[in-house]
Amino acid sequence: MTVTIVDAARPVTGGVDTHLDLNVAAALDTVGGLLAVAEFPTTSAGHRELLGWLSGFGPVARVGVEGTGSYGAGLARFLRAAGVQVVEVDRPNRQARRRAGKSDPLDAVEAARAAMSGRACGAAKSRDGNVEAIRALVVAKRSARSAKIQALNQIRHLGFTAPEPLRQRLAGVSRHHLAARAAALRPGSREGADPVIGATKTALRILRPAGAGPG
Repeated sequence: MTVTIVDAARPVTGGVDTHLDLNVAAALDTVGGLLAVAEFPTTSAGHRELLGWLSGFGPVARVGVEGTGSYGAGLARFLRAAGVQVVEVDRPNRQARRRAGKSDPLDAVEAARAAMSGRACGAAKSRDGNVEAIRALVVAKRSARSAKIQALNQIRHLGFTAPEPLRQRLAGVSRHHLAARAAALRPGSREGADPVIGATKTALRILRPAGAGPG
């Protein structure tokens, strides 16, 4: 009797150290042995190459990805869409990395081992759907508010140090009306013939937050 032994493909675990322009990936076999390490660009084509490279060693069981809420967001979305389980891996302690010497390949291997051992078991951040849409809008709102506060503070400071005629016009103006008052200034007026007054008026109009008075 002849016995045929079929060597079924063994699953592999991946790990990725993510960066802005480059991802470093590692592939481990079922017992944690290192199969290979490779680099891929952080583009759609690079994501396809990375998954194809991992799949070349066998079916991909899971992939540990660093920074799925930042640099790894695009790769995590791509892998999930391809049906691959993505595990969120914490970035190594920065002080420890500096002491040991920064090594992207070692970080990728560590990400794969964390995913394989279960030390990293959190689901990757989705960065899609309604929650992500709201997050993007909140980021813009917070940034706009911060920029408005900074601009109003600069307007207030320029008003304090402006030549006396202009300083008097801005004195006592509430924060609520300060931007509109700055927008109404006319650098080309006779008063603006003074170079300091003219330049200060121009600066105040430039600094006014968007939507505050005439442009």
